[in-house]
Amino acid sequence: MSNLSKIMTSQEIWTVLLALGLAAAAAFASTPLVKALSVKVGAVDVPRDGRRMHDHPIPRMGGLAIFLGFLAAMLLFVPLDGEKQGMLLGAVVIVVLGIFDDIYALPAKPKFLVQIGAALIAVLSGNKIEVLSNPNIFSPDPFWELGALSIPFTVIWIVAITNAVNLIDGLDGLACGVSTISAATMLVIALLVSEVDVAVMMAALAGACVGFLPYNFNPAKIFMGDTGATFLGFIMATVSVEGMFKQYTIISFVVPFLMLGLPIFDVCFAVVRRVSHGQSPMKPDRGHVHHRLIDMGFSQKQAVGVLYVISAILGLSAVVLTAANAVKAMVFLLAMGAAAVIAWRVFLPNGPHSAPQEDAPDRAEEKEEDSHG
Repeated sequence: MSNLSKIMTSQEIWTVLLALGLAAAAAFASTPLVKALSVKVGAVDVPRDGRRMHDHPIPRMGGLAIFLGFLAAMLLFVPLDGEKQGMLLGAVVIVVLGIFDDIYALPAKPKFLVQIGAALIAVLSGNKIEVLSNPNIFSPDPFWELGALSIPFTVIWIVAITNAVNLIDGLDGLACGVSTISAATMLVIALLVSEVDVAVMMAALAGACVGFLPYNFNPAKIFMGDTGATFLGFIMATVSVEGMFKQYTIISFVVPFLMLGLPIFDVCFAVVRRVSHGQSPMKPDRGHVHHRLIDMGFSQKQAVGVLYVISAILGLSAVVLTAANAVKAMVFLLAMGAAAVIAWRVFLPNGPHSAPQEDAPDRAEEKEEDSHG
């Protein structure tokens, strides 16, 4: 951070701050309007049984306010070249898809195909992972040239992160808060490596999330729904392609996975868990990390707080690794060790957890049922 003043002009720093502030204000101001619109069009989450965390209908299209806040800052502060135009066009497709899904609960396969189409729009506009640094530091070849594989590889990355963020949206404020931490991590790293446009975009995304969070904290007045969760995943995945993967160092391989570590780990663990039990990887269950915490006896607010801490540890590790020397690398390893211990306590099948609570949340389970038909 000591080099920040050398690589960023005061005008650029003010642009970052203004983008964050404008996005936050726009999202905060538009959320009540989006809430009213959600009720009018029927995008409402109605509790269907006694296990639901809420006992009354709650609008669930709040992600539209996050999108509006982000879009306002983008249009005002970021030069829209071909890559960014493609990213925004893909994001519009994702948001429109999310709106229809929040209203009508669309089947999984059509949604998946539309997500691939949105990712292709971004990728064919130039947002491609073309080179990866080799994680094997002893290899004589320091880089991997993806060549023709760059398009499918990038599409898989974008679609995977889009859905990973969506699947952790199971508790009030969880996905939005984790996305805020991830966006803030990308913002700091972009400042460190002098990626001004990436910094402004991540400031806009973090600001939009911050503006929405007061309505989304437990007890939530509005859910961001698939409209918000898929939009956040899509933007973070695409921006990481434009910023992080184009740094030709070891961080281009590791850092994006750390910044988005919680949703990535959760969805990977879910797939492994289901396949190992002979189930479809799409089959919904109560094995997500937030379910585990609730079943261990944490309240909803405590579970969200624990997951915020894990995300912050991973984000700090990503920042430290970006500017690593021997001492900082040791701090990174210790932070990763702490995150591993916490993950072990949560995910160990025979670990200490109490019997499931009667009022344990199943909003994430229902989300998966909606998503996978």
